[in-house]
Amino acid sequence: MKVLTTIFLKVSTISTIGLGGWYLGKYSEQKQHLNGEIGDSRTSVFSNVAIKEMPGLPLFGTVSAATAFVPADTERNMGSKLSSTAPRVSEIMKYGFPGLDHVRSYEDFVLSYDRRNRVAHWVFEHLTKERLQYNSEVSRSKCEFKPDSSIHSFFRSENSDYKGSGYDRGHLAAAGNHKSHQSHIEQTFFLTNMAPQVGVGFNRDSWNRLEKYVRNLTKVHKNVYVCTGPLYLPKKEADGKKYVRYEVIGANHVAVPTHFYKVVVAETHDSKLEMEAFVMPNSPIADNTPLTNFLVPPESVERAAGLLFFDKISRDKLSKINGKKIC
Repeated sequence: MKVLTTIFLKVSTISTIGLGGWYLGKYSEQKQHLNGEIGDSRTSVFSNVAIKEMPGLPLFGTVSAATAFVPADTERNMGSKLSSTAPRVSEIMKYGFPGLDHVRSYEDFVLSYDRRNRVAHWVFEHLTKERLQYNSEVSRSKCEFKPDSSIHSFFRSENSDYKGSGYDRGHLAAAGNHKSHQSHIEQTFFLTNMAPQVGVGFNRDSWNRLEKYVRNLTKVHKNVYVCTGPLYLPKKEADGKKYVRYEVIGANHVAVPTHFYKVVVAETHDSKLEMEAFVMPNSPIADNTPLTNFLVPPESVERAAGLLFFDKISRDKLSKINGKKIC
């Protein structure tokens, strides 16, 4: 009996020690995991997943490929299209994402879509002299305005929203910036890249002048990065209070921005960076109005838009802002 009792006590002790060690190890592992001490803190949550960090790309798949640009008869090739698009996205977004709300990547530009207003928050492009070379096989006449079917039907705009509204379907990523391939220019005609713009005096005139100015920067700069988007700015009313008022059009209530912005970073051939920020009212503007009249401090656009532009570039590393040298 004594022998049996002794054996039982030993087995109990060993079991207790083993269980205690297991619980202690489990607790320590959980604590380390929460504190980010196991491996790289960026991959601890996904310890079995190899994550490749790319410049400017947010982690854990926050960029969605817009599937609408893949024709139905070539959906089987979609995997190869997405893999070929990823490096371009990384190149376009080299200096950071202004925001991460419903980011969608196309072959030659990236945008963040505002599902409430049915207009993008921002659209990002990377331009070079080589990419803007004339290509006789690319034609704007083959392009059609069409909704992006990768956006849920509750949140997307339709051509019918613009019909009879009095507004143009205004490009944010300019069609003229994407003439190297037919598919690139066609994708700029998705309604995700459109916003209601006043036609005469704005979209077809002064806004077009600004787009041409940005393209011309590639003649003297190695790389040009441009972010474009809408603003909904407050205005003081008769009662002395400020209100944000804007029109909506169509059955889907597509918001009509009060203003539009472009924030541009141009890289010189000796690797210096220059920034310019423009804000234009969505209204007729006289053709003789200099574009310099619309230059504004970049931070004023950031405050109004609720976005941070080129946040991977410290402002004190810029050689010029709005044409003025940084001391």
